[in-house]
Amino acid sequence: MPFTSLGLPPDLAQSALAQGYAQPTPIQEAAIPAVLQGGDVLATAQTGSGKTAAFCLPLLRQWLASPRAVLRLPQALILLPTRELAAQVGGILRDLAQGLPRKLKVAVVYGGVSIKPQMMALRGGADIVVATPGRLLDLLDHNALRLSAVKTLVLDEADRLLDLGFADELAQTLARLPASRQNLLFSATFPPAVRALAEKLLNQPLRIDIERTAATAPDIRQRAIEVDAAQRTMLLRHLLQSHDWDRALVFVASRMAADRVAGKLQRHGVAAAALHGDCSQSQRGQALADLKSGQLRVLVATDVAARGIDIARLPLVVNYDLPRSPADYTHRIGRTGRAGASGEAISFVSADCAAHFRLIEKRQGLRLPRERIAGFEPCAVAPAAAASSDPDSNGGIKGKRKSKKDKLREAAARQQAEGGTDAS
Repeated sequence: MPFTSLGLPPDLAQSALAQGYAQPTPIQEAAIPAVLQGGDVLATAQTGSGKTAAFCLPLLRQWLASPRAVLRLPQALILLPTRELAAQVGGILRDLAQGLPRKLKVAVVYGGVSIKPQMMALRGGADIVVATPGRLLDLLDHNALRLSAVKTLVLDEADRLLDLGFADELAQTLARLPASRQNLLFSATFPPAVRALAEKLLNQPLRIDIERTAATAPDIRQRAIEVDAAQRTMLLRHLLQSHDWDRALVFVASRMAADRVAGKLQRHGVAAAALHGDCSQSQRGQALADLKSGQLRVLVATDVAARGIDIARLPLVVNYDLPRSPADYTHRIGRTGRAGASGEAISFVSADCAAHFRLIEKRQGLRLPRERIAGFEPCAVAPAAAASSDPDSNGGIKGKRKSKKDKLREAAARQQAEGGTDAS
């Protein structure tokens, strides 16, 4: 099915083809006509399915069809959870707009950098604004931006926006937008918090839910390797030496771990770098650019890189530390096997996290055989019996732990019970 059959003009369809969009993906086939009809849309589809182009292309179609205005005010606002995603979406819009009869101005704004250059860039207005919520509000407070002409609001990676605590910023932003507008909500998962947001934000939306099928599922070979925690870096080096992966994205649990693992790899001659929240924006952008270009072989990252980052033909993702939640596991491994390419995802499973990985498998509906690599066989034994006998054990799944209040209530109840026993 060509893009023109979805309602896109020939020049925009040709631009999409020039950027590598040969045929629409299922989410694009469903979403592009729906967005062009002008109503609200709620779309969920797996990571790597082409969601970004599914809203960027119709936004460009709407912009092309709009009359030129003397005062350049944003017609569309795209909100995203991270700087990297904002920069990536802005780049996709600019690439798709190449060769169009009108020149598109995209303003990409995010925190972590000086606000002054962004204010200067907005002096001439913008057609589309791509922003993280906090910086957008800063610019509005500085009167550097007006949203009175916004016709379409896009919330991309909506689940992650809520996970990162942007609910208040979203509410403030919505209060400053025109009441009459089109709302598009795109998300890879549809947890209760996103469902509540959709019910509050969207007006009789068209629901698009692209189910994962054998035909649409990414081609990712998933592996689980048992290894002692202290041997993980050496095992990683061994795997890199034994295979011809030209690049790898390695996920760790903390900023300190990212720096430590990247440093160890560097000391053994591996071109590696760390990516985390303490890196400056220039460092973060350079690290991603170096990985994409092949100057880096390994990027060691926290979950700042787990959502939406598109690294073409990335062959390998490694869960050096397991993710806290099954949803994060999906997003991490989704950095490989994108756009029809194949990939490999390896999880290091040490004894102390074996129960946690079993729960991730259960929530994902899979069961991976445990592998052992010669010379790196684990010495520690997983406390399987203890984990299975504890009814409160949850393997550390995010959102399932007892709250502090619950623990205090239980402690008070035990104390009261013990006091009653002593009195009797």
